[in-house]
Amino acid sequence: MVEPNQSLKLFVVMSKAYRAINDYTNKFIQKEGINPTEFAVLELLYHKGDQPLQHIGGKILLASGSITYVVDKLEKKGFLKRVACPNDRRVTYAQITEEGTKFLEGIFPAHQERIEEIMNALSSEEKEMVIASMKKIGQAIPAK
Repeated sequence: MVEPNQSLKLFVVMSKAYRAINDYTNKFIQKEGINPTEFAVLELLYHKGDQPLQHIGGKILLASGSITYVVDKLEKKGFLKRVACPNDRRVTYAQITEEGTKFLEGIFPAHQERIEEIMNALSSEEKEMVIASMKKIGQAIPAK
């Protein structure tokens, strides 16, 4: 049997860890009545303010065709609204509503605690090392 090289092993370990973390946090989010993509859009709007619909996909790694569907669902739930740009009729912003803010403020602290709980398997120094390493890997990827 061929032993995988260290780079392949790292890739597999990182992939499995990411999947496990994602699954763990997504189960909590889904129990709250929204899917992870809806949560990501709300979190973006909560932390970064109004966003042009055209830019949301790139910021949360979602295909642009799916944004309309997700925004429609959040709008029906009363968590966000569309706001026309006063300077450019081609641009529409997504804006979190008061109801959306209250909802996110109700679940975000527990979500953040779950992430802290997972990441506390590492010391502060180890976290800094992993952050620096992941940035280095990301920056080493050739542009398209």
